[in-house]
Amino acid sequence: MPLSDTLRTLALNLRWSWHHPTTSLFERVSPELWRDSHNPVKMLGALTADRWKELETDRTFVAEVNRLAADLRSYLDEPQTWYAKRPGPDAPLQVAYFSAEFAITECLRIFSGGLGVLAGDHLKSASDLGIPLVAMGLLYREGYFTQEIAGGGQVERYRRADFAQLPITMERRTDGSPLRVTLPFRDSHVQAQVWRADIGRVSLYLLDTDIDANPPEDRRITDRLYGGDNEHRLKQEIVLGIGGMRALTALGHNPSVIHLNEGHAGFAAVERVRQAIGAQAGQFGFAALRMRESVVFTTHTPVPAGHDFFPTHLMEQYLGGYVWEMREPWERFLALGRHDPNDRDEAFNMTLLALRLSGRANGVSRLHGEVSRRMWNGVWPELAEEQVPIGHITNGVHLPTWIASPMERLYDEWIGTEWRTGTNSAQWQRALHIPRNDLWAARCAQRTTLVHRARAELTRNAAPSGAGSDWTASALDPDALTIVFARRFATYKRATLLLSDPVRLKRLITNAERPVQFIFAGKAHPKDEPGKEFLRKIVEFSADPDVRGRFVFLPGYDVNLARDLVAGGDVWLNVPRRPYEASGTSGMKSAANGGLNLSIPDGWWAEAWAEHNDMAAPPGWSIEAPHIGEGQDAADAEVLFSLLENDVVPLFYDRNEHGVPVAWCHRMYNALRTLSSFFNTHRMVCDYVEHAYLPAHRSGARPARSAEQRRHAAG
Repeated sequence: MPLSDTLRTLALNLRWSWHHPTTSLFERVSPELWRDSHNPVKMLGALTADRWKELETDRTFVAEVNRLAADLRSYLDEPQTWYAKRPGPDAPLQVAYFSAEFAITECLRIFSGGLGVLAGDHLKSASDLGIPLVAMGLLYREGYFTQEIAGGGQVERYRRADFAQLPITMERRTDGSPLRVTLPFRDSHVQAQVWRADIGRVSLYLLDTDIDANPPEDRRITDRLYGGDNEHRLKQEIVLGIGGMRALTALGHNPSVIHLNEGHAGFAAVERVRQAIGAQAGQFGFAALRMRESVVFTTHTPVPAGHDFFPTHLMEQYLGGYVWEMREPWERFLALGRHDPNDRDEAFNMTLLALRLSGRANGVSRLHGEVSRRMWNGVWPELAEEQVPIGHITNGVHLPTWIASPMERLYDEWIGTEWRTGTNSAQWQRALHIPRNDLWAARCAQRTTLVHRARAELTRNAAPSGAGSDWTASALDPDALTIVFARRFATYKRATLLLSDPVRLKRLITNAERPVQFIFAGKAHPKDEPGKEFLRKIVEFSADPDVRGRFVFLPGYDVNLARDLVAGGDVWLNVPRRPYEASGTSGMKSAANGGLNLSIPDGWWAEAWAEHNDMAAPPGWSIEAPHIGEGQDAADAEVLFSLLENDVVPLFYDRNEHGVPVAWCHRMYNALRTLSSFFNTHRMVCDYVEHAYLPAHRSGARPARSAEQRRHAAG
């Protein structure tokens, strides 16, 4: 096979996004092009003829390409995966995983934040474990926005993607024509093109309405992630759910289980029922009751703004004809998304729809499960809160994606390479064997990489503004305690909590003997003005001459930057207003890189602190202030500053004769041993298989009872 074809084969399977030898190979092809795009398809298309000739005559390079291609084939064909080795059900399982966003790699811009990162990590672990799973999402032409800082505030820029330059493949019919699906829209129809991204062994199908067959208005349905108004969101969710199920059918997939990742995908359960009843009009209610057993629903947020509500007139405009064709009474259909089925003014709630059409529902941490049962108790008014059928499967992170090279080498040497695809938590006890000096050297190397990356980002951002950028070359100190806050700038995440006492904060930053430096990053939703104001305050404080270069905001937060942040930060700061953080996963990534968490006991950290912790040397600190209502922010800030001043900073700078902070390293060991062994997506996906997918599969496989059997059961 020609070298160009072999490289393209490697480029089109996104396993490279978590396989460091392959990404290193692409970087060797052209360091500059790789740095600018992190997109091997685009990079290969931009190579000059001379560069191709150099590569083709480089025997060492060609041999490495062939070795990695063989490694990919071996990975894809491996028969002894985790799933293949476990006892399976009689009938084959196939899961269809629906999500509005997926973060696989930065060049495929179909994600905004944590929900997409979790979905992307889910697919990667499903691939590593050999789970029979396909996924369905949307291919956004402009994706989510690129963030710039101008005038002290956030500016959103959108870039149109050229799909021909992305690591995706257009699906085609047997005659070579593009594979498209048609779905109802108002009094007409819309078509969606089907694309495929190969995520190791998992196929991720993506729907795109930006095709000539659609009128201009409908071509814009898949333009931006979370863009437009409420009507635009409804259109996207119809395409995702109804179009997604129709695409799977056209592709020959007949999933035995569907997994709705958040309420955005709820219409997939509706379309699945419609397909099942076929011409048997009027059977929707019974079929939905039976088929809900094979539907899994994961809710991700206790924040009301995170749930989609659509007014009745929009629902009727877009779905009235669709529901009428099933001969389902309109008000009875709307009742699926209402707390009060008799309130005709109540908006249609997609989370309620998903709860009522799923047999298994879960939150994403133990605490979030409790909060969700309290939030949605009204769906089951006859049950006590603790009996509400919403459980929890705690989130994790895909470790091979997020662990930086220095720590990865220690893992390979001391834990064993099986950590990449294994699910044996006992192997993590071997982390204690890593030599302390080596562990600290890896931490320092990753901090230094982050500092150099931050300087480059600060310089790049300063140049267009015309501001002097001489200071950026010496911004941050590679040897100073580095605390990172990087997440969405929603107000409940309280990015400005440290600014509540600027004098005390400056004292920490400017301490000559024990300096502390802070790196902030993150985006505010384009329509979240309070969140944007929080961001503006952080940017303004970073410009204060007293702290400039030691308290910095890095614009353009994306997956690529996130990798350096979670790898390089000594402390990962998380201060949400409890209990609004459903899980959070960035702190898990930091812990896997030897970082320590300083967090409110919310989401995953409440669980980690209470259940996965060696209190002799805990893997961080818990910010626990009395719950006092309106004064909570001030109380939490006081505890935060006290921990920084009296615990975190002294522990970091308490060194032995070799310059190593021994007590700090003990906490690092336990971050690896007690947290990474549990808070990873291999464990999480195994939990979904054992506690959700297989039970749902078995329930759905039971034969439907006859009318006579149903009457007998009803007495």
